Amino acid sequence: MRDKNYTAVSLFTGAGGMDIGFEKAGVKPVLANEMMKEAATTYSTNHPGAKMVNDDVNNIFPLLEDYAGVDFVFGGPPCQGFSVAGKMDPNDERSKLIFTFLDAVEKIQPKAFVMENVKALGVLDKWSDVRKKYLGRTREMGYLCVPFVLKATDFGVPQKRERVFFIGIKGIDDAMFEHNMQELINAQKVKAPSVREVLAPLGVAGTEINPKTSTAKITFATNPIMRKSPYSGMYFNGQGRPINVDEYSNTLPASMGGNKTPFVDEDYLYGDAKEDWVVGYHKGLVNGTIKPQFELAPNRLRRLTIKEAAKIQSFPDDYEFAGSKGKVYTQIGNAVPSKMAEAVAKAVVTYLEEMALRSA
Repeated sequence: MRDKNYTAVSLFTGAGGMDIGFEKAGVKPVLANEMMKEAATTYSTNHPGAKMVNDDVNNIFPLLEDYAGVDFVFGGPPCQGFSVAGKMDPNDERSKLIFTFLDAVEKIQPKAFVMENVKALGVLDKWSDVRKKYLGRTREMGYLCVPFVLKATDFGVPQKRERVFFIGIKGIDDAMFEHNMQELINAQKVKAPSVREVLAPLGVAGTEINPKTSTAKITFATNPIMRKSPYSGMYFNGQGRPINVDEYSNTLPASMGGNKTPFVDEDYLYGDAKEDWVVGYHKGLVNGTIKPQFELAPNRLRRLTIKEAAKIQSFPDDYEFAGSKGKVYTQIGNAVPSKMAEAVAKAVVTYLEEMALRSA
């Protein structure tokens, strides 16, 4: 299958994580749109074959007429308005952009669209009216659309990131669509490697291949909030938590760069240490052999580098990012993991091709 290249318009493109995945599935973006200047530059550097428009999405609608009839529209509108990590404000202007995305779909009339967002939009009762309105609009436009909540760890990404993908297909009447699409997505599943396995080729931070990029200090919380796991609770200041390198990281946030950047034990990850330092510290706090500390954490604990964050998000090793370190961390945290996007794109392409065979 995939005997042809499909074309696409990419919206809310960011640094292009979703585009990497779609390209690997045989879908070629011909137009992309991103408002953040640095992310737009990153995209253009790595995707020279697509026209990038660095502007507010609302300003590009006249241009979309030139791309009517491309095969796909895909993108991930800003999710802060729906995120449990945010204020969950239904009046947040960013929450309206999922409908702006549909405005673009209506103008372009692709065979299929894929819109990514936070899991909360797909499952929480708080957003049930928004979901109904969104799905009702897609029906009016002639698309059969279903939301699918997926885990990044099911698709080769070592990160406990869950996201919803609204997948819409134009002009079909398939009572088994949700089941059929879920089966195609399931066929793309591959167990994710651990954080250690993914980062191993980089080696210690501070080298040319893995430069140190976050200097934010790691300090101890005055009043630790304990949990069973040394990787939860709050016994360090800031929102950057320790990563269990033998398993998966928590969702990497767009706010990385400072003290919200997750951290690792350098000696345990790349050196000879037999135990993660935070495991021993947590154990001592729990059994009372260690009192809470208030000075700086030991040097072996340090923040994720840009290279490490990009690998955890499944960006290719040679992907080039533009902008300051803080802007690059933001681009990485905002991205859709490319391997996750690739799995979804391959499932949708397969569905379209099987549908074409049945109607031939």
